[in-house]
Amino acid sequence: MEELFEHASIPRAYFKLALPVVLSMVASMIYNLADTFFVSQTQNTNLVAGVALCTPLFSLLIALGDIFGLGGSSLISRLLGERSYATSSRVSSFCLYGSVGLGLVTTVVLLVFMRPILLLLGATAATYTYARQFYWIMAVGAMPIVVSIVPGNLIRTEGFATQSMIGTMVGTVITIFLDPILIFPLGLGAAGAALATVIGYTTSAILLAYLTQRYCQVISIDVKLRHIDRKLIGQVLFIGIPGAITNLMQAFGTTVLNRHLVAYGPTRVAAMGIVLKVYMIVMLVMVGFAFGAQPLIGYTYGAKKMKRFKQILHFDLMVEVGYALVFAVILMIFAPQIIGLFLHDQAVITAGTYMLRAFLLTTPFVGAVLVYTTVFQSTGKASGAFIMSISRQGVVFYLAIVAGASMFGYHGIIWAQPVADMITCLIGWILAKYLFNSRKSI
Repeated sequence: MEELFEHASIPRAYFKLALPVVLSMVASMIYNLADTFFVSQTQNTNLVAGVALCTPLFSLLIALGDIFGLGGSSLISRLLGERSYATSSRVSSFCLYGSVGLGLVTTVVLLVFMRPILLLLGATAATYTYARQFYWIMAVGAMPIVVSIVPGNLIRTEGFATQSMIGTMVGTVITIFLDPILIFPLGLGAAGAALATVIGYTTSAILLAYLTQRYCQVISIDVKLRHIDRKLIGQVLFIGIPGAITNLMQAFGTTVLNRHLVAYGPTRVAAMGIVLKVYMIVMLVMVGFAFGAQPLIGYTYGAKKMKRFKQILHFDLMVEVGYALVFAVILMIFAPQIIGLFLHDQAVITAGTYMLRAFLLTTPFVGAVLVYTTVFQSTGKASGAFIMSISRQGVVFYLAIVAGASMFGYHGIIWAQPVADMITCLIGWILAKYLFNSRKSI
């Protein structure tokens, strides 16, 4: 572990840790596109829109897993840099079993408040039945989805990024295999898409727990080690909650966006559902590089190797922005053909092409935002992590979409996200200068 984190060249250490995470994200991207493709093949616009309206629910479950996955991995990375191995074992066990309890509570809450939540998400008379079918299955399967996020993050802190990738990808492959079977031959429609997702994530959770037990020397799933003191719990939550809020804000942003688009008809809601999936082609890979670099950043910061820390951040920024720029241009060029793969409706293709190109225009800024966000998380800068978590798809986006909708109508709604991207990037740059100024780390 020390050889990789302390002595390997920065590009070698970075890509060894990040590429398996990127591949996991690519697998998730393929699943998202396949899921959207299979749902779209029903050629039922209301069904597509109903499933799209439930996208924030999935983001919520991932966010809850991030409380313990990101919070735990951030703390453990720094502890490993400080050689605090026994404490790392206890923190990992606490995070795993904490996510189990949180997942069970989430299922109860989601089922009790199903109807008001669906209406809040923007379900209408035309889309409610389909949205409810998808929502109910996801709510019942909330616990394994939440839990699956935790061991995948924790085992990477010991450098086992490949094992994390395997656990994630196996579940994804199972989901992709089951999707068309459950949707079409079995006739489950929206419920089939949700059931395939739950089965896939359950498989990943079980496999990742096994891989943790099999390979890790420090990270533990021993239930007897789950008790830690309040100070450590606080350190997990102070970083994990902002990390979760980032995903919650994604759910919030998608909900706000859909609710504003509802007034313009199901065609544009369906188009946005497809666009958000395609947009993840760029986003998930960038997130993969960002999350993949987190153990290296946290370990180096915990070991107080500040020169190497600064070099890692500069390399991370170069990779993120460069990748975003290249792939955004490619997708912008082929936007009409890509949207057309999902629905053969010219109105959807026209609207979706416009939306996708607008969103892609500022992806290099999003790359920088991801670097700033993960650096604050990895180094325990709770204030910076919190501010970034509520900005891009939270406070800044909400203000941008409200102002844009009132001044420019439909076009203001579409361009709210690019505006929020640029403003949040500026906020991250200012915070980085301020929070690391004393160490001259950035």
